[in-house]
Amino acid sequence: MPEMKSVNLEEMGRAARAAGRKLATLTTEAKNAALLAIADELEAQAEVVMAQNALDLADGRANGLSESLLDRLLLNPARIQGLAADARRIVALPDPVGAEIDGRVLPNGLRLSRRRIPIGVVGVIYEARPNVTIDIATLCLKTGNAAILRGGKETLRTNVALVQVIHAALERVNLPAAAIQYIDNPDRALVSQLLRLDQYVDMIIPRGGASLHRLCREQSSIPVITGGIGICHLYVDESADLEKSLDIIENAKVQRPSVCNALDTLLVNRRVADDFLPQVARRMAARKVELRAAGPALEILQRDGHGATVAPAGPEDFDTEWMALILGVKVVDTMDEAIEHIQQHSQEHSDGILTNDWRNAVRFVNEVNSSAVFVNASTRFNDGGQFGLGAEVAVSTQKLHARGPMGLEELTTYKWVCLGDWHVRK
Repeated sequence: MPEMKSVNLEEMGRAARAAGRKLATLTTEAKNAALLAIADELEAQAEVVMAQNALDLADGRANGLSESLLDRLLLNPARIQGLAADARRIVALPDPVGAEIDGRVLPNGLRLSRRRIPIGVVGVIYEARPNVTIDIATLCLKTGNAAILRGGKETLRTNVALVQVIHAALERVNLPAAAIQYIDNPDRALVSQLLRLDQYVDMIIPRGGASLHRLCREQSSIPVITGGIGICHLYVDESADLEKSLDIIENAKVQRPSVCNALDTLLVNRRVADDFLPQVARRMAARKVELRAAGPALEILQRDGHGATVAPAGPEDFDTEWMALILGVKVVDTMDEAIEHIQQHSQEHSDGILTNDWRNAVRFVNEVNSSAVFVNASTRFNDGGQFGLGAEVAVSTQKLHARGPMGLEELTTYKWVCLGDWHVRK
């Protein structure tokens, strides 16, 4: 572990507030220049970043981190190139700052509009994914927000290297380094201090497990955007194309199992379960996915599991975000039962139905109130980049301000603009 540094959050907050005021007045061209500089610097410093990442990974293995968590920590050439490409994609997106949301003229002649403005200073507390450092920095810069970041201790070296990349890019375009700051000391007391820095920080976004979200909700004196916890479901109804369903289930579970939009629980209608679940088992066995099944699903899979690892579902298994090659499986008699299960166990992140019955699809979409609801598509699409937002600062599962992938518009608020002709109130 690198040497710990002293951190003065008051100074960081003051500097972020000052930098945010400057960012708020930048033209779109100036902000895009910063993003392009970050992309270029990422590519130029890729070897340096990966060398620091290798040290973090070595420490993680020595400390017994799981393979799924190590995968979240990993930055390889393809992922760094992907981060640079994401930054360039954000350049191509419309700048929401300054846009009018709506406008009208009142009967007395006053002209009213709402205009998008930056939130100000965003504090982000996240755990084991260093790509978040670049995602947040680029989205915040594009929207004129300053950011104070606090990543997990598992990726301290990597994140420090990435922030150095960002600072080098900001220097190239004559923007203050304080626009993106990083708390490079893993002392947990600093998290509590950040949560009460309401004089300078306007919004807190936690990205991590349930305990982190609970900590932020309980201790923060700053508005908190919560999300990023999955327990994602797919329901296969009796009309589904079973062959195509297998492809979607496989993609949702194994394409990247360590992330919040990966599939956790598969619900299968009883009318197709006897035929379909053995096919699921064959696919999952080939991808080394363990199945945790209950009731009739367990009986079918134990009888005809095609070599898949099958275990009885424990009392907490349907309330677990696996982030690993494990899949909960349950047979349901009706769509009513499927929806009831989802409403009971979902964290309202990503849930979907596989069906050829449009009435079932419409009903599912109407009754399941997750941040993203899917019909005949993988839950892995609940992502800012996949939704055309360029990247995301988080996937919000709450219902106020923002919901689903938080891209550029979700990092803005608005102000009312009132234009008068020397009006006075009567």
